[in-house]
Amino acid sequence: MIPDRIEAATLLIAAAITGGQIDISPVRPDHLVAVREVLERTGVRIEQLATESVSHPGQVTLRATAPDVIAPTTLTALPYPGVPTDIQAQLMALLCLADGISVITDKVFPDRFLHAAELVRLGGRITREGPTAVIHGVSQLSGANVMAGDLRASAALVLATLAASGPSTIRRIYHLDRGYQRLDDKLNLLGADVTRTGDSRGPSPPHWDIGTTARTDHSGRRVAGG
Repeated sequence: MIPDRIEAATLLIAAAITGGQIDISPVRPDHLVAVREVLERTGVRIEQLATESVSHPGQVTLRATAPDVIAPTTLTALPYPGVPTDIQAQLMALLCLADGISVITDKVFPDRFLHAAELVRLGGRITREGPTAVIHGVSQLSGANVMAGDLRASAALVLATLAASGPSTIRRIYHLDRGYQRLDDKLNLLGADVTRTGDSRGPSPPHWDIGTTARTDHSGRRVAGG
């Protein structure tokens, strides 16, 4: 089975946005080249810890360590092997906390910016210019009640609220379950404070309550499966 490159990239960004460190295994590094290049431009250090095994050819363990200061960057979402449009929203969440101005253009889905308005509710400074979003980095995001508009917007809001100061609630989180398996459990294993309320099969749609996980020091290594 081929590891999910979008989930792996999301977890790499989770470590970066919260100031932590993560080991992810198994991953296909050749599937993450474009994302890795973007993250390394922001200052994230990514290392390959283990070589591929005979039983899992091409699959390795990657470690990501957050920088002390997130650097701004410019990127364009393109078809594979470019930066995936499915990781554009998560990168925007990270760049909300960059020290400077970043620019994201999506040439796959030029209108895929539902998450931008909700990131602004958390304190992000984002302006839209056609298929491009300009992100003016801020020093801190603040917890808020936000609503997920689609699958990848859900992931972006999860990342942003993990880094925000104060508790947050994400409604319509059921979008997330279409693309991630037990992401809340994985994040909690990494030290997050995520509580799922409601059941997608019940009368009340589920939502997540998220406490602050932001900008921890790098003394404790966090480990999760990809």
